[in-house]
Amino acid sequence: NKTLLDCYHACVVLFLAYFALQVIYARRKYKISPPETTGHPEFERIFRAQVNCSEYFPIFLSLLWVAGIFFHQGVAAVCGLLYLYTRFKYFQEYTVAAQGRLGPLCASARLLWLLLGLAVAGLLGHFLLP
Repeated sequence: NKTLLDCYHACVVLFLAYFALQVIYARRKYKISPPETTGHPEFERIFRAQVNCSEYFPIFLSLLWVAGIFFHQGVAAVCGLLYLYTRFKYFQEYTVAAQGRLGPLCASARLLWLLLGLAVAGLLGHFLLP
């Protein structure tokens, strides 16, 4: 039963929707029509924050599921919760000032490395141990 992992999957969809809505609101505020991706500096930061978060979510979901299935669902879920929090902080900080993204970016990268380690440990335990 991977209920926690299913919940995180749904949360990721909500996060992506929230980030996309912020871009839509910024486009309206600064009168920047698609497909334009440049314009007011605040719009550009919001747009980049949304794109950057979207680029990392497939990696996050893959590692979350593998770590949750082969290592431990609870541990993966805690890492997932922390990751979502750091990406939300990343988005918030990036939209204010580009330099503000660095702390949450490093924290989310560490969590991805941790999930990768858990996934590898789980896979090795599953396939190498009798």
